Amino acid sequence: MKLILSLLTGLFLFFQGGDLETLRNAYSKANSSNEGAKNFIEIADKKSSSDPIITGYKAAADILEAKVTTEKNKRKSFVKSGATSLESVIKANPNNVELRLIRMSVQENIPKIVGYNKNLKEDKTFILSNYSKQNSALKTYVRKFAMQSKTMTAAEKNSLK
Repeated sequence: MKLILSLLTGLFLFFQGGDLETLRNAYSKANSSNEGAKNFIEIADKKSSSDPIITGYKAAADILEAKVTTEKNKRKSFVKSGATSLESVIKANPNNVELRLIRMSVQENIPKIVGYNKNLKEDKTFILSNYSKQNSALKTYVRKFAMQSKTMTAAEKNSLK
């Protein structure tokens, strides 16, 4: 019985990890074009999980929806609902590097006039100080993000080994 339970748990975790990798890959391409954004939004919309990281990506998808929507009067509501959701999940999980990375990337790329950019320095400091404690997959993802980040300096980017 324990063996069966262990196998089922292993399979579940394996497929959950695949979901996360799919989200990460789509998110890393989301800001490069409207098609990339639409693809990420579509993938995120299909995910239903109570996992805080997936919730964070779903919140980022809501915010990105404002970029690709043709209904100008809905842009503000997409940003507001996504930002509220992202802040809520970060408040519940303040020590999660990936959630901080999501917020930092959103705040770097959202127009300054929106006013959602107050956590850039805080998130950068948190990511840099907790980077060494992360698993190798997340370290690779953080490094990839850092290389294109507007907030991180060259020295900070080089410190992520």
